[in-house]
Amino acid sequence: MKSLARIGLAAGVFAWCLPAHSETLRCNGHTLETGDARVSVRYHCGEPLLQGAYCAPVYYAPGLQRVPEPFASSLVPCLVVEEWLYDRGPGNLAATVRFQAGVVQSITYGARVTPP
Repeated sequence: MKSLARIGLAAGVFAWCLPAHSETLRCNGHTLETGDARVSVRYHCGEPLLQGAYCAPVYYAPGLQRVPEPFASSLVPCLVVEEWLYDRGPGNLAATVRFQAGVVQSITYGARVTPP
């Protein structure tokens, strides 16, 4: 059972360390990118329009299988992922910044934000 937990933890760390292809985000004259700290994003871009967090599942080798219950909740911690949505103003696409462990993992652009 301990070996399963170690394998799951190792797979989670491996997946977390994979390079992410992402965009950059420009806020108030500063360019933010993958690897920047959450506090830096908040400082340069201000409060996000929306923010949320979820617990991403952890996978283990071989074949990157999902860690089954009850091991997933008791032995292998989940990877907490935060997402912040920024409305970049008229004519610009909204930016979603994804964080893991307080560091930018990816920046993606989506549809324009329209007021309700």
